[in-house]
Amino acid sequence: MNGLTSFTDSANVAVIGASGGIGNAFCDALAEDPAVGKVFAFSRRTLERDGNGLTWQPIDIEDENTIERAADSVGETPLDLVLVLTGILHEGELRPERRMSELAPDSIARVFAINTIGPTLVAKHFLPKLRRDAKTVFAALSARVGSIGDNRLGGWASYRASKAALNQFVRTLSIEHARRRPKSVVVSLHPGTVRTSLSEPFTARTPAEKLFTPEQSAGYLLEVIDRLGPDDTGGFFAWDGTRIEY
Repeated sequence: MNGLTSFTDSANVAVIGASGGIGNAFCDALAEDPAVGKVFAFSRRTLERDGNGLTWQPIDIEDENTIERAADSVGETPLDLVLVLTGILHEGELRPERRMSELAPDSIARVFAINTIGPTLVAKHFLPKLRRDAKTVFAALSARVGSIGDNRLGGWASYRASKAALNQFVRTLSIEHARRRPKSVVVSLHPGTVRTSLSEPFTARTPAEKLFTPEQSAGYLLEVIDRLGPDDTGGFFAWDGTRIEY
């Protein structure tokens, strides 16, 4: 990754989900990028780092009040890039369903709360914080399995549906946002299969060359983000820049 080149000088970035594997990698890359001015890092867990233009504040994407406070903490600083890197695939007894008989209302609601509703509320409060007069990007982490057109295996119904719903929100909000900020880009991103706690139980059969470190994935996605333009808004892009069908 050669750094962000298509944004204004000293770009200001907000990272939501900064304490996760991919979030930490993004924070590292952005804090070291001379083209980045400030990094506003937000997460539920405390981020044990500060300085070099990076500041941390708490957020709980299941609590809209904390999302609003996080957006307010940016103050009058115009944001150039907002990254939403939160997500859930498994938690305690919650696991992605292998068959329809495993579907449970509480599990479905939990997955949608974190994968769909939370990022959408982040968009509600952070999109108005984006700069008006230059390229800006709002990017939410989705997943290829959220593609309806690409679903040929079934299974993982709640996770798939939550990401498909997120993609629809992103698409819908991108249309409204473009009316106010025509140079802005609002997209969903697929990070590839990344070696994190989210994917760890499900990567045993993933070929080594297709299993990325968080640093690799963050680097690939930053390159994709740097190449995006207004014509790409509302799209769904993979780590290598290819467009994924909804």
